[in-house]
Amino acid sequence: MADLGGASPEDDRPPIPVNFMVPKKEISMVPDMGKWKRSQAYADYMGFILTLNEGVKGKKLTCEYPISETVEKLLSLLGTLDRWIDETPPVDQPSRFGNKAYRTWYAKLDQEAENLVSAVLPSDLSAAAPEIAVYLKEAVGNSTRIDYGTGHEAAFAAFLCCLCKVGALRVEDQLALIFKVFDRYLQVMRKLQKTYRMEPAGSQGVWGLDDFQFLPFIWGSSQLIDHPTLEPRHFVEEKVVNEYHQDYMFLECIKFINEMKTGPFAEHSNQLWNISAVPSWSKVNQGLIRMYKAECLEKFPVIQHFKFGSLLSIQSVKP
Repeated sequence: MADLGGASPEDDRPPIPVNFMVPKKEISMVPDMGKWKRSQAYADYMGFILTLNEGVKGKKLTCEYPISETVEKLLSLLGTLDRWIDETPPVDQPSRFGNKAYRTWYAKLDQEAENLVSAVLPSDLSAAAPEIAVYLKEAVGNSTRIDYGTGHEAAFAAFLCCLCKVGALRVEDQLALIFKVFDRYLQVMRKLQKTYRMEPAGSQGVWGLDDFQFLPFIWGSSQLIDHPTLEPRHFVEEKVVNEYHQDYMFLECIKFINEMKTGPFAEHSNQLWNISAVPSWSKVNQGLIRMYKAECLEKFPVIQHFKFGSLLSIQSVKP
């Protein structure tokens, strides 16, 4: 099995860079995109996404897997973010979208992020907290524009990738990472989007896959590979979605779209409608990975916001 973030099972912890640093933006112009695609960060990030994609293949959300102490701590961190939403109700304002109470909620995270991350890390890794906390702060949307999109989702995956790189998460945490931690993250993000009426960041409208997320469609389609009865054509049927959404992340996403949007599915989610015509889940999965690279990771407007430090480095991959 490919391992997470470069950790090998033999040694207890992967070697850790001694000099942690606060990540910063490095891609400021379109020509810098080559630097990103050649970077260690890109290789590590994509490797992480694909390792997890392999790990969840054919498995239900409800299957059995170990839950480590770090995973418990991450769930508690996400529970805190959730509780803060309840403590920060939307304010009355003339504009329907982008409720300004989100900024109050975000300010709390901005202030507490390092402490929250320190609480997740083993004590001998506390020096990594300032670096890793940056990705957590980037993962929940933008407080100026009150929007959320796939770049924010990528920051959460980068946050988890960093926790793997320092050895706080291990190979055996793979399933819990997606089925527990990432699933909980999605619940909190959906609550943020609903409560504060967040705008989709850089949305392509009906031509995008989804207003807000992408990764759960990749990992969710992997879960469904070789399913005995469910085929891609079934996910547009509400009955199927209602019956199976607890087991499959892909159907959970479709259920949320159905709740948030009105009108024919083919009109409000054209790309997904097209995907329902693909014959097999493995073809859907491969196509979504290609699309993710093209539509998210190779788009300057998304990657200009990505931050690089010692764990996700802008240095070129060593040949």
